[in-house]
Amino acid sequence: MIIVCQKCSTRLQIDDEKSPQRPFNVRCPKCNNTVSSGPANPAMEQSALAVGGSPATEHPRFEQSTARAYAPPTAVTATNGNVNSNDDALRMLVDLLSKSSGHNTENPHARPSWDKRKALLCASEPYRESVAGKLADSGFEVFVAEDTRQAVETMRANKMDVVLLEPQFDPAEQGSAFVVREINVLRPPQRRRLFFVLLSPSLRTMDAHGAFLSNVNAVVNITDIDELPRILDVALREFNELYRDFYAASGLKAL
Repeated sequence: MIIVCQKCSTRLQIDDEKSPQRPFNVRCPKCNNTVSSGPANPAMEQSALAVGGSPATEHPRFEQSTARAYAPPTAVTATNGNVNSNDDALRMLVDLLSKSSGHNTENPHARPSWDKRKALLCASEPYRESVAGKLADSGFEVFVAEDTRQAVETMRANKMDVVLLEPQFDPAEQGSAFVVREINVLRPPQRRRLFFVLLSPSLRTMDAHGAFLSNVNAVVNITDIDELPRILDVALREFNELYRDFYAASGLKAL
């Protein structure tokens, strides 16, 4: 286990076999600061900005460096076993016909339904596949990060529309803190084009005050994961309505 001192950024190597199962505190030998082994809190911006160098630029590895694109389970027909690959093409055709029929004339800056939002999921293994599947089913192009390096490099290499973070993401490398830092250093025009969602075990879903304190756009309690598509639909609609005049003045499509 590696713990990073929030005061001087010293990386402390802790023997997993000798460390207790519950959260514990250690004394930093360099600055004498008390360092906790518990998961990083996204609400603490200072700790997120003081975790040291980015894992995306240190110690190159041979593993996959960016998040994998989520591929939902293949649908197979019960009669002949052929892969049902026409659904996406049919949905796109319907969307294009709807667009040509003038359904978007009320708001020319509305995002076309065929233009899928890109979502990066940074979650621990128990929630990873279920959340990714729900996002894919609701029309997102989903990228799943399995560790901190993949999360950081994917955000730098691709223009994401939505980032979802669960606090227990890659705790050994303080993945939550690195993801928060990567978003906090974005310039205001870039930050306005990113919808940041915290999947929290404690905060209430759509708690505006909790979202403000955590420096995120929306909070979804992990017990409400089954309702995630509808919650995101409402949250993104409100977000786009808030910036509607900004989009019109800048010539930008809604998020």
